[in-house]
Amino acid sequence: MRLYGLTLSFLLPSLVLYAPHSAIASPSVITSPVRSVRNPDSAVRVHPPDSFLSLLYTRDGGDEHTHGHAHGHGNPSPLVELNETDVLLYHAETPPSYWSIDIDNHNSGGTRHPGLMGLHALFMALAFFGALPAGIALRSVNHPWHGFSILLFWTFIVLGVAASALYRKLTPNMYEGQMHCFHGYLVILLAFTLSTIDLFAGASRLFARNLSIRSFWNFVIIGQEDGHPLGINSAEYASLVVEELEESDETFKTVAHHSRPVVATTIDDRNTHHDDTVQWVNKVSRHSEDLPETPASDHTLVGHRFTRGSQNSDDTLQLQSHLAKDIPLSRRIGQVLFATLERSLVFAGFAQVMHGVVIYTGGCRENYLNGCLAHLIKGGIFWCYGLVTFARFLGSFSDYGWAWNRAPAGHHVSAEFVESFVIFIYGITNTWMERFGAHPGDPYTNKQIQHIGIAIMFWFAGLVGMGLESRRLRRWLAAVSTASLKASNKNSDAVAEPASYGSSFNPFPALVIGVTGVAMSAHFQMYLFQVQIHALWGFCLTGFAFLRCLTYFFVWLSPPRSILPSRPPSEALSSFFLSCGGLIFIMSDEEITFAAMRRGYDDVMMSLNVAVAVTCFAFCWTMLVVGFKGRLISRTHSAVSFHQSA
Repeated sequence: MRLYGLTLSFLLPSLVLYAPHSAIASPSVITSPVRSVRNPDSAVRVHPPDSFLSLLYTRDGGDEHTHGHAHGHGNPSPLVELNETDVLLYHAETPPSYWSIDIDNHNSGGTRHPGLMGLHALFMALAFFGALPAGIALRSVNHPWHGFSILLFWTFIVLGVAASALYRKLTPNMYEGQMHCFHGYLVILLAFTLSTIDLFAGASRLFARNLSIRSFWNFVIIGQEDGHPLGINSAEYASLVVEELEESDETFKTVAHHSRPVVATTIDDRNTHHDDTVQWVNKVSRHSEDLPETPASDHTLVGHRFTRGSQNSDDTLQLQSHLAKDIPLSRRIGQVLFATLERSLVFAGFAQVMHGVVIYTGGCRENYLNGCLAHLIKGGIFWCYGLVTFARFLGSFSDYGWAWNRAPAGHHVSAEFVESFVIFIYGITNTWMERFGAHPGDPYTNKQIQHIGIAIMFWFAGLVGMGLESRRLRRWLAAVSTASLKASNKNSDAVAEPASYGSSFNPFPALVIGVTGVAMSAHFQMYLFQVQIHALWGFCLTGFAFLRCLTYFFVWLSPPRSILPSRPPSEALSSFFLSCGGLIFIMSDEEITFAAMRRGYDDVMMSLNVAVAVTCFAFCWTMLVVGFKGRLISRTHSAVSFHQSA
């Protein structure tokens, strides 16, 4: 399936590879039957014989031959060996790249500095996939080491940018018009803006105190006040009084929200700090109302913090809801926007990784551009979607009820609604983009009808999925049943909701992805290796759809009754299939498959093993990030013990 780069470029903006006025920025997309073909022995284009054009037009259904795909009813058998002559008819010869001078021609004696490029990749990876996720997790609990994580992030950024600048200074420009550096600086500028806002918010707290370099370092960077750490302990002590420290060591609470009674044992260790903190507690309490929360903290959506062990009580949940309503709308919007932008930096870093690999290897030029953007963007979305799904399985977003659990409090948009919304946006935009480049009056080709049909499926299936998640629509649909009740029975307790009403069983996101996988498994390609690798990621997407439906089946039989993540094993497998399929989707790009065939790497098993290995590594990283945040939260909340539900 050919997807245009503009379709979801708002999700991965860094994949726009070319400057708007660069000569390379305008790919040669041939859309009419009168095709210009590149002569392998010449840099200019010549017109092939009419008989050859007729053959191509009949075979391809009149569509452009930019991907080497045939879509006619009489498709010939896929070729086993690469036909370089046929490739050069439609694509320019691959020019030298940074990879070729650093790796392929390392014995030529020319200027090469692969070590600097390796340092650049290492430092930027440590910044965006190490320090940044750790900083987000530390911020979510207002940990005192959050300031250190920011310093570490910018240290890696400076080292990475310096290595890149030195590499470009010592190496000839092998990719004219590339925008990787420009987009990278835009991402860094966004990170700098967010860090400035965060630093300003912390520094503003000093206005009510004696301003000095030492107080600035202790309070803003280290997170301490007068030698006592803020963050973890401030959340614990800010609302305490001396008399509360003399209470009993253990407090038993009953959690009964949407579940069977669960006895939660709160381990109170405050007496261990009694001698050191009695006087400090009273001083902190005087300032507690004057301290604004750090932006994007998990608790800043409410704007206040609560004492340890009180987060799950009904009174506290009602107080949180009341306080959230008291926060100005503009402030709430700003907090949500800050948190969203900060987390989007991780995905922007992933986009820059793909962008950098393209520039370093010299890919995605001229006629390869559309197919390259299609595979990178769509495959990258599936890859990220799989990682997010695995994070849901581990317990992320459980406070919204997205971890196959019941939300602890309130009503939130379901995860299926978000999935359906993204699918709808993709479909409604790509439906009209499929005709880009066609002349007015041109007939619809076979390929265009195929792709428009898939886009319309995304469009309306996403719309149906959003409708099924609407509570108002559900009430309207239930009106047929409630209208048959007698007037004497129409009261608030007359109709009991089924247990399934507490969860979302929306199969349409899985249906869309599954049908896409089945269709791509049957997608014709010119070469056997391309057919096999397309079928491979098509089967992966189909496997995701099957496993997601299996999850719904088991959850339907036993809807979640606890606020704890239920972790259905089918979701762990489905997320793996989705991420692995997205990575193979990227690897199935035409230019990548041509390069693999030229080097003798056109082995499907090897491609699958590489994709599985990289996916397992990414899942370990996801588990580390989610587990790190969970560990931090467990240290700022009371220890809770659980009993068996049955």
